[in-house]
Amino acid sequence: MKKVLLPIFYLPPVSWFSVFLDNENEISLEQFENFPKQTYRNRAAIYGANGKLPLIIPIKHTGKREIKDIEISFAEDWQKLHWKSIKTAYQSTPYFEFYEDKLKSIFAEKILSLKDFNIKALGIILAVLKTEKKYEFTTEYFKNPEAEDFREKFSAKSESEYEMPEYYQSFSDKNGFIKDLSILDLICNIGPESLTYIKNINKN
Repeated sequence: MKKVLLPIFYLPPVSWFSVFLDNENEISLEQFENFPKQTYRNRAAIYGANGKLPLIIPIKHTGKREIKDIEISFAEDWQKLHWKSIKTAYQSTPYFEFYEDKLKSIFAEKILSLKDFNIKALGIILAVLKTEKKYEFTTEYFKNPEAEDFREKFSAKSESEYEMPEYYQSFSDKNGFIKDLSILDLICNIGPESLTYIKNINKN
């Protein structure tokens, strides 16, 4: 087994899952890093009618910096907005209706902690994928960990380095294939084939 350190993301991109679900990887999730802005820790990318659409969880500015202490702001009803965006983007996909109730449950309760919210969402996604994966949380912060470090590997601002086969997306006739979106995109479009797809991704 190879020790791997992963960041805790909101509805992570497909590439994150290709590392997380690799049977050869022993996963630790980083909870002590300082929260970096403009990353997938509090945002996810879906395929909207006009192309890539970011969904951003608003954060409370309390002065706390570590991921485990970051609190979500409910000054606006972002959960309702995110779910509406997801439903609008994916309601015409082949599998949305099949998974709708489970996916909607991600937004069913107010969870104050970003880490706890992301972990709850991860559990629901794993249930949708009909798979399990053991993981642990880090117990302290290491700048240079012994494990292979993926904390800065997935950028929300530049194109993914991962090679991915194209699959049909709802708006790809208009805007072409967009790779490495949130796992939601894969699940809604190819359903039960998602797990096989993830395990065949080229990580080089």
